[in-house]
Amino acid sequence: MNGNLRIGSLFGIPFFVNASWFLVFALITWDYGSQLGLAFPQLGASAGLLGLAAALLLFGSVVAHELGHSLVAMRQGIPVKSITLFIFGGLASLGEESKTPAESFWVAIAGPLVSFALFGILSGINFAIGLPTPIATVVQLVASINLMLGIFNLLPGLPLDGGNVVKALVWKLTGKPYKGIAFASRIGRFLGWLGIGLGGLSLLGFTQLGSFWTLLVGWFLLQNADRYAQAAAIQEQLSGLTAADAVVENSPIVPSQISLREFANQYIIGNPVSWKKYLVTDSEGQLIGQVEVEAMKTIPTNDWWDISVQQITQPTEQLETVPSDQPLLDVVNLIEEKNIPALVVLKEGKMPIGLLEKSSIVQLLQNRAAAKSNPEPQLSSQA
Repeated sequence: MNGNLRIGSLFGIPFFVNASWFLVFALITWDYGSQLGLAFPQLGASAGLLGLAAALLLFGSVVAHELGHSLVAMRQGIPVKSITLFIFGGLASLGEESKTPAESFWVAIAGPLVSFALFGILSGINFAIGLPTPIATVVQLVASINLMLGIFNLLPGLPLDGGNVVKALVWKLTGKPYKGIAFASRIGRFLGWLGIGLGGLSLLGFTQLGSFWTLLVGWFLLQNADRYAQAAAIQEQLSGLTAADAVVENSPIVPSQISLREFANQYIIGNPVSWKKYLVTDSEGQLIGQVEVEAMKTIPTNDWWDISVQQITQPTEQLETVPSDQPLLDVVNLIEEKNIPALVVLKEGKMPIGLLEKSSIVQLLQNRAAAKSNPEPQLSSQA
């Protein structure tokens, strides 16, 4: 999975770690171990072990945070593809978006709520139990990091959880999910530039605010906010369109009752598009299978007048179909998820109106963009 290493699974969710995670894990172990060694010289070599324990607890907290998102999503019937740990924390990869603003809100807020809960639990343990000072220091450190993790993730810009909360709220107000994404991504871009600015100024010695890590986090936010903005723009273009709008012009559909000679003369010879397969419909226009042009070569041309298309028609079990009124955005998600080269668009049950391909969607969007940039001139009349 993109070079990530699988380390196991929980609740049916596979866990991966990115190569960058090992670097950060080693740095945190060394840094915390060194600090504990200086604060508690009596620990000796045990300080390194406590540093390792602190790093494990920290990344365990990140996993718990992502599980918060994932379990709420699973309760909504959303599949969770994976949870990945990387240099900036963790990422839960969901199979689809929530269907309502309220569901989207609860998926987004679940992670920070888990972090705040861990802060409360760990702080309560430190308060209620007389732990040895070095161990208490580690527990309180991890508690504080969970508090900061929850607060940081509630910043109101994508890709952070707070950005998803904002997205859900704007979606609720406007009824358009892409407007929520666009608005929250703009805030995410601002936060990204702010982090880059503060980090850069701190490295140049102009301010004590920020650090090299601030610059890196700002860059990470900016890059991902841009991706969300692009996704919102595409969603806006697809809004209101259905599968029927993106059907390939002159799609390969042929009636079953005609002869192979008529099929060749009317549909193949002189056709500027060389289709390898054609959808076959019965007398009522319903889909009954498909015919391969290559199959005609096995039949002598002298017999083509006597053999109908139906006689060499094959089943269409492998063809994916969608109803003509299906939102085009859902169709795009289906194509991306299953990596489908083409879909058959059906109306009124099993009546095909044509094929839908990635290229036909791109062509539709290009045509609409061209129409907007070059509107037809309005005719005027003089009395």
